[in-house]
Amino acid sequence: MLKGLGVDAKAVRLPEHLDEIDGIILPGGESTTIGKLMIVYGLHEILQKKIAAGVPVWGTCAGLILLARETDNALAGQPLLASMDIRVRRNAFGSQRESFETDLSVPALGEAPFHTFFIRGPLVEQAGPEVEVLATLDDGTIVAVREGTLLGTAFHPEVSGDTRFHQYFLRIVQSVKR
Repeated sequence: MLKGLGVDAKAVRLPEHLDEIDGIILPGGESTTIGKLMIVYGLHEILQKKIAAGVPVWGTCAGLILLARETDNALAGQPLLASMDIRVRRNAFGSQRESFETDLSVPALGEAPFHTFFIRGPLVEQAGPEVEVLATLDDGTIVAVREGTLLGTAFHPEVSGDTRFHQYFLRIVQSVKR
């Protein structure tokens, strides 16, 4: 998605890959595995320092879990970046079979609804006072948040083909670069 928007996007697998990075997207996947790999490859502490320094970070699905200060799952060894003042519930909508699509109202992206894909997605159970809720489901369930330079989505915007969330994140990145 980023390359389609003309961005020089790079995969990060090692600490030195974070040099000269203007923004970071933590992808979906399995949050416990991603967290453990961050530690094994020496990325966890460096990512926390980058976040503290104001580098924009967007967590989608599992990435949202990693950004959270707390989860409902007290798994021993669940590494978190613990940078966003939110509490999330992992796999909040059930198993893979309960995955679903829906249209969301996201005022920060304009009037047109944003078509979303929830694939074993989390939800935000609590958001601190500095956290801006960007989108909720019809029942009020929080599924997109922003806190300063941190962005979190419980769904996979890249699946929709709609680039508005990516453009929104790039505006956050540009605001920091100025």
